[in-house]
Amino acid sequence: MIRLLLWVLGGTLLGGIVHLATVLVLPNLASQDAYSRLAQSAPVNAVAPLPPPSAQSSPIPFLDPAFAMAVCRYDLTDGPIKLSVPVSPAYTSVSFYTRSEVAYYAINDRAAGRRVIELDLMTTEQRNELPDNEEITAADRLIVESPSTTGLIVIKALAPEPSMLGMAANALAAARCQLQ
Repeated sequence: MIRLLLWVLGGTLLGGIVHLATVLVLPNLASQDAYSRLAQSAPVNAVAPLPPPSAQSSPIPFLDPAFAMAVCRYDLTDGPIKLSVPVSPAYTSVSFYTRSEVAYYAINDRAAGRRVIELDLMTTEQRNELPDNEEITAADRLIVESPSTTGLIVIKALAPEPSMLGMAANALAAARCQLQ
C-alpha cells in the first residue's frame, strides 16, 4: 500500500512540474502573439485603428465592443517616442505592453488630468542620456521607461452608447505615436 501511495505521489508531483513548465514556456514559443498579428495592419511607430471585434475574427482576443481601440507598435531602437492621445468625452485609457505581452504601465484620462494624454516613451539608457533640466518637473513632462525596445501601446476610448462609437473612434484618430 505504501509503495502504491509513493507512486501516486511521485506521478502527481511529476505531472505538476510538467504542467507548470508548460504553462510558463508556451507563451514564449507562440508565434501568433498580438504583436505578430498586428504586424500586417499596424505600422511601426504609428497609431492604427483596430476594427470592431466580431465573433468570427478579432486581432486581439477578448476585445470589448463598447470601446473604440487603436494600437501603436513601437520600436525604440532609433530613439524615444512621443505619444499624444486626445481625451474622449467618456473615458480614455492607454496601456503599454512589452513584445512578450507583459503590461508595464497604464494611464487613463482621469489620472492625466488634462484634455490630452502626452508622454515620452524611452528605454532606461535613453532616459539616462537626457540632460538634467531643473526647470522641467515631473508634472511638466511624463516619461515612461520601457523594459524592452519593442512592444505595443493599446489606446481605448469608451462609447457609453452604441451611437457614440463614431465619436470615440474620431478621438482616437487624432492620436499620435512618433519618434521625437
